[in-house]
Amino acid sequence: MENGVVKWFSNEKGYGFIEYNESDDVFVHFTGIEGEGFKSLSEGQQVTFDIVEGNRGLQATNVIVIENV
Repeated sequence: MENGVVKWFSNEKGYGFIEYNESDDVFVHFTGIEGEGFKSLSEGQQVTFDIVEGNRGLQATNVIVIENV
C-alpha cells in the first residue's frame, strides 16, 4: 500500500490524480475508490491505495481515505 494526497478530483468526470512519493502522480478513477454510495475524493485528502498497471499506465485502486481535510 502507498500513501498519498489527492491532488485533484473531478466529480463530473469521475477521475483525478493522487500525489505520492513527494513528486509522483497516479491516476485515480472513481471505480478504484473503496466505500458505499457516491464515490468521490476531495483535494488535500490523505489516502492509502494500491498501484496497478491499467490500460493507460499506472492507476490507483483500493483507495481508502485516511484523513479528511
